[in-house]
Amino acid sequence: MKTSLLLNRLAAASVVATSLCATTAHSEDLQVKELATGLNHPWGMTFLPDNRLVITERGGAIQIYDAENGLSGDLEGVPKAATNNQGGMLDILADPDFASNQTLYFCYSKPGEGGSSSAVMKARLDGGKLVGGEDIFIANPLVDNGFHFGCRLGFDAEKNLYITLGDRYKYMKEAQNTDNHHGKIVRIRPDGSIPDDNPFKDGQAPEVFSYGHRNVQGLTVHPESGEVWAMEHGPKGGDEVNKLAAGNNYGWPVITYGVDYSGEIISDKTRQEGMEQPVIYWDPSIAPSGMTFYYGDKFKAWEGDLLVGALKFTHLRRIEMDGDTPGKQHEYLRERNQRIRDVEVGPDGLIYLLTDEANGKLLQLSPAQQ
Repeated sequence: MKTSLLLNRLAAASVVATSLCATTAHSEDLQVKELATGLNHPWGMTFLPDNRLVITERGGAIQIYDAENGLSGDLEGVPKAATNNQGGMLDILADPDFASNQTLYFCYSKPGEGGSSSAVMKARLDGGKLVGGEDIFIANPLVDNGFHFGCRLGFDAEKNLYITLGDRYKYMKEAQNTDNHHGKIVRIRPDGSIPDDNPFKDGQAPEVFSYGHRNVQGLTVHPESGEVWAMEHGPKGGDEVNKLAAGNNYGWPVITYGVDYSGEIISDKTRQEGMEQPVIYWDPSIAPSGMTFYYGDKFKAWEGDLLVGALKFTHLRRIEMDGDTPGKQHEYLRERNQRIRDVEVGPDGLIYLLTDEANGKLLQLSPAQQ
């Protein structure tokens, strides 16, 4: 088994080389402004048409930030979340038609009989409160642990809503079972109904779009191609960036570039027919969370590059992209020693980050003065 694993690792050496070519950028390349502090492990954010930011806190709250007034304080009408371990109030996303319907979607760990599960609620923002809250998706089955919820959200051009999910840790083998939601990315309509072309519409989990995932904490729709990209935590090694397609199997845990935290082999295979290879993977793991492609007028040299938050190595990472092909990788802000949980490009072309800590911060990045 160990010999087979070694041969697979050597066969993938070109991918490894791509994945490890990071260089550390100097702090003077960027100006960092702390817009808000005191957030309780902030997790996700979304811009509104008036440039305000709605921010979730894993501890269970949602707040609004605006440049004039700062943080709003906790919104009313937020549902109770199961806040043990990795669970809580997680990602949030404004409706594409927010200007006319004031609707927000947020993913949270929903408590229930026998455990908790990733769920998505939609609600309208009415001043300082959420009204008309309705769960439009609840992952099945519920599990009695607080790990691997996934919970990133994204809309495609057809206004389908993608929801990333985790394998719930010790249930990793269920990532290969398309009749449940463990280790899947699902696609629904904004009202919770199932798109007609979902690949497993006739199965027991008709929301499933892709499978074989571990714990997906990054999701973005490419602003030019419209393709959906996702990023997931590997075990010890093997964090991945993938380009999604309907019905595809991304391999976990049958194939992986990582090993268990104990060092034990999860699988001796890094590739198998019928299972997708990642566009990028990292070994050692960087614990990635939050991702977006940069398109804007402030960082012209970064146009089209992929921006990724890193929790373990406390930095923002930029991956040069030539279409779908990754190139040189750069690290920023590592000297701040702050876990980067989410990254967004604002309407102003500046970059916004959330730091995952008890005194969490909203950061704004702009180019250094020349």
